[in-house]
Amino acid sequence: MITEFLNMNGYGFYVWSAFTFTLVNFTLLYAVIKIQYVREKEKFVSKFGTLNSEQASFAKLQSINKEILSNSSNI
Repeated sequence: MITEFLNMNGYGFYVWSAFTFTLVNFTLLYAVIKIQYVREKEKFVSKFGTLNSEQASFAKLQSINKEILSNSSNI
């Protein structure tokens, strides 16, 4: 029963290799994006993490920062 399912009438090798290829690539893509996100977040915190209240209020008034902050409510 399991052998028939894995063989898939002779197409099993193609199906399982395509599935494995896709799974591996999506996993690698997720890992690369996660690593890049953490690096960029660390750069941002190191550059802007020590803003005083005057600098922070000025940054919130800028239009590009308003757009960024409105889109990052779950970060």
